Parts: sequence; structure tokens; C-alpha cells
Amino acid sequence: MSDRAPPPRPSRPPPSEGSTPRGVVLKGIAGSPGVAVGHALVVGDTKAAYTRRHVAPNQVEAEVLRLERAVDDARQHVREVAAKLPVAPLETNAILDAYLTMIGDPMLLDRVTVKIRDERKCAEWAVAQACDEIGKMFSPADISERDAYIAERRHDVEFVRDRLLRELTGDTKQLVPRLDQPMVVVARDLSPADTAAMVREPVIAFVTEIGSRTSHTSIMARALEIPAVVGTGEALSVIRTGDIVVVDGLRGEVVVNPNDITVEEARGRGARHLAFARGLLSARNQPCVTLDGESVTLKANVELPAEAILALDHGAEGIGLYRTEFIYIDRSTMPSEQEQYELYRAVVEAVAPRPVTLRTFDIGGDKFASSFQLPAEMNPALGLRAVRLALSRPEVFLTQLRAMIRASAHGELRIMVPMIASVHELREVRILLARALADVDAAGHARARHIPLGIMIEVPSAVIMADVLAREAEFFSIGTNDLVQYTLAIDRGNRSLAPLASPFNPAILRMIRQVVRAAATHSVPVALCGAMASDPLAAVLLVGLGVRELSMEAAAIPEIKEAVRRVTLADCEATAEAALALDTAEAVEELVAGTFAPGLFDLLAGTSEGGTYGAPTDSERHLATPTTERE
Repeated sequence: MSDRAPPPRPSRPPPSEGSTPRGVVLKGIAGSPGVAVGHALVVGDTKAAYTRRHVAPNQVEAEVLRLERAVDDARQHVREVAAKLPVAPLETNAILDAYLTMIGDPMLLDRVTVKIRDERKCAEWAVAQACDEIGKMFSPADISERDAYIAERRHDVEFVRDRLLRELTGDTKQLVPRLDQPMVVVARDLSPADTAAMVREPVIAFVTEIGSRTSHTSIMARALEIPAVVGTGEALSVIRTGDIVVVDGLRGEVVVNPNDITVEEARGRGARHLAFARGLLSARNQPCVTLDGESVTLKANVELPAEAILALDHGAEGIGLYRTEFIYIDRSTMPSEQEQYELYRAVVEAVAPRPVTLRTFDIGGDKFASSFQLPAEMNPALGLRAVRLALSRPEVFLTQLRAMIRASAHGELRIMVPMIASVHELREVRILLARALADVDAAGHARARHIPLGIMIEVPSAVIMADVLAREAEFFSIGTNDLVQYTLAIDRGNRSLAPLASPFNPAILRMIRQVVRAAATHSVPVALCGAMASDPLAAVLLVGLGVRELSMEAAAIPEIKEAVRRVTLADCEATAEAALALDTAEAVEELVAGTFAPGLFDLLAGTSEGGTYGAPTDSERHLATPTTERE
């Protein structure tokens, strides 16, 4: 044997031969705010390879045991990753906890075990096939891509599949090698565990080909204050290891091999944004009050139970919209009353004493759930969905209502029904709610003495009949995402028409004003829970239109709170009145931006320059335009 010491393991792969042309700009989605500059490390496809083989009858139980051990090892790996986080933010803990639950999901493991025992497939093959089958339950690709929530749940299944296969095949090496200098990780996608495992490495930014602002990569990156651009589509084909890249998580851009001027500007913007963002978050628990003393309540939209705690950490005053669709999505059988009750109870107890608004299932349209065998429809957005589906399946609806009613014993809870288009539908829901209340009482379960029943206003007929609906609904919540779609006859999933689907359209503003006035006549509270609430300029306009409760993505709460604290109610109302007299969305945007952008520029640009902090640079000036609604 030679006494020569082995060469040291390289800290990172050598640069690729050749290089990407200078100044190439990739467009994506701003997953996590911030700006970073560094060398790229392209990790490529992270899927584990496996062998397909049948096993002998006497090997079946051994394969089942391998599966059980792989699940235990995968869960232990995630726990170890969480334990190594220097300071674990609530977001990372909650997401990793959810990931742990998915890895040990009984439905998945039962399906895998059946494939091993009945079909005599090896554990690797059974895991891959079972996960692929569950992934297909989330809907065909052309539909799920239109709904970010469902697309992300499909990605979750892919992450679990890959984690279990890594354990079964022994391919458990760290995705990113040890680094000795700051680098930008470029990948097709990253699981929560992979993202968290890189925290101790000098990873300064993430770039992924797929994903959305609600993907776990984005949420984890925001929690860890690491800039990220997701959904770039072609990153792996353009970026090579060793390239210098600028990751702009404010604009949703990646610049490959930029010039020196671009690098200098990006580094300056990144430093300014970091200082600005930390200042906003430190003030998240201050009251949301305009300069002239008008209070506005800010709540969070939540999709998964773990996100309720995250919302409070961002200063939410409650949950304004808790979506319950996820309970029905990745399964072939309906969830039981007890299962739903435990989930709703966990959310209510986590948020107490703050209120929680549970929305009954909004299935159908572009939200597919395998547990519902829905008929094929020419136009599902106008078909059997939401409350129509609930009323057509009363036993399923009653099960959910009973679970919600029981959860009311643990904190302040309201029930909200989506897509109400007529008074008749609301009355039918009330009949079923009364029946569910009687069932809960007969079973001897505890509950709140009174549970408010409200509706979402998201179709034009509900706006027109708002004065009548206000006599029977106890609260309204305006869903601008669907209201824009149905009012303007624009499919919100059609990217070519997206610029036309603006919530600043005068027709939408007039509808919001009409709903607010109709509700006020009957002292019915009005909230707004669409993406419009997350835009600082739209938020102050909504205050001027009379909306006093906004519900949004948790991460947007600090900046919306700051926006409201910088304006007066008088200015908001005067601007809203002027906007109602205009005839195009462009004119409204110009008016609102001209009035408020100078004072809110830093919020719009994501840096501490502009507005009350100083004048913006020419390169940042184009950011002072309001964002429109995107899903």
C-alpha cells in the first residue's frame, strides 16, 4: 500500500466546459425576496434510480420489512436535518413536520404494502408505482398546472417517493457537496429536507425549474431569508456549474454571466432589501391603523394545518380563509368526521384566542379531488363545483359540517361557504347546518353556542343580490380571484389573457363598493381574501372602498400592515371615489400609483430606497407599478 494521503475531496465540482453567453436573463417567479450574486452549482435531476424486480413468495415479508425500515430511516433523516438547523424558524419546523407526516402516510404505505404482498413487487418498484398512482389523482397535468396548490401537492408526493427510494437503494448522500465558498444551487426542484439540509452550507440562493410562490422551496427559502427564483423552466439547459449568476428574488429574474455594472447594482439592491425586510418583520406585531386612526384587520389565507402557526409569526390577527380541499385530494375514500374534527381542532387551538374561518370544500372546476367521482364537463369552472357539489352530496357535506361544529368547542370559529350564487343555495346550506347541529348535540359532543355562517362573494349574481344575501348571511368574504374570472369572462389559468385579468378593472371596483354598501345596510362584516389583498397599492384602495378586513398569504402581512400605517383614510377614500369614475384598469392603476407609490415605493420595490427613505434609482423605478392578480 502507498503511504501517500488521498487527494482532498473537492469542495465543489469543477466548472463546466464552455460557458453561457453573457447577460442571458431567465424569467421566473419571485419565490423568496432578496438579491444574491455568486457561482452556480447545477445539481441536475435528484431522482433516485431503482430496479424493477419481482420477489419470491418467501421474500415478501422481508420486502415489507425493508419498506418499514426505509420509512423509519427517512423520517429519522428529516429529524436530523431539522435538529441541525442553527435557528429553526417556525416555517421550517412546520414544513418539515408536514413532510414527516407525508412520509409515514398510512394510505401510501398501505398501497405500497399491497403491491409487495399481492403483486410481489420489490419495495423500490412498489414505492415508485404507488407514488405515481397517487400523483395522478391530483388531476391531469394540463389542469393541475392551473392550480398552484394542487400542483404543489403533486410535487410533495414526488419528494416522498424520492426520499423513500434513496433509503431503499442506499443513495443517501447529501445532494450538495461540502462547499468552501458561497454558491447558488440550481436544480429542477428541491424537497423540504434537501432545502433545509443546505442551511449549514454557504448556499446564497436557489433557482429551480418548477415551483410557485406556495411551493415548499419558496416557503423554506423565505423562512431562511435566502433569495429564490422558481419556475424558470429552462435553468438546467442554460446555466452551467461555475457560471456567475444574479438571482433576483424581487423581480423573479436570473441573470447569467452579468457584466460588472449589473453585479455591482445587484449587490447594492440585495443589501438594501435585507435591511428593509428585517425592519418590516420586526414591526409585524404593531397595530394596523391608518395615520388618521382607522383600524384594518389583517388575517391569513391558509392551506395546510402547519401554516396556521406561520401566519401568527407574521402578525396575522387570525385565519381569514382556511381551505379544506387538501383533506379530500390524495385519497380514494372520503375523510371521516373524526379525522376532519382532529384537523380543524388543531388549527383552532393553535390560533386561539384569535378567530378561524373554515371554508367548506371548494372542489370542482380547476380543483380536482380523487375522492369525488365527478363527471366530465365541457366547462368545469361553470359546472358542479363548490357549494353545488356540496348540496348534491349532502352526506359528505354533513360530515364536514359536523366536524367543523365540534371544532368550535376549542376556539372562535366561523363557517364560510364558497361560490354562493343564489339565496336558495344559502338557505339549503342553512337547513343542512341545522341538521348537523342537531346531530352533534344528539351525539353529546361539545360545541360553541353559536357558529356564524358566512359566504364568499365571487360570482356576479351574488354581487347583484348582495343586499338580499346580507339578510341571511352573517358575514361576507369577497373572493376577487374568481370574481375577476367570472365578471370579465377571462380564464384565470390562461397566461395569454393574464394581463387583462386585473382586479383594478373599474367593473371589479364597482362590485366591491356595491357589496360593501349592501352589507353595511344590514351591519354585515365584509372581508376580502383574494390575491388583490397582497398588493400594497390594491390594499390601500380597498380600504378606501370600505373594506376593513383583508386576508392574504402570511408572508405579505408585514408589508401590507406597513402600507396601511403610512396612509390616511381620507386619502384612500378620495382616491377610491376618483377610481370609480375611471373607465379602464390602466387608468385606475395610474391614478393609484401616482397617489400612493411615492410613499410606498420601498414596499413596492422591496428595498429601503424610495418613498420616505429617499429617491429610487432609475433601474428600480419601473417596479413602482402595481402587481395584478396572478394564480
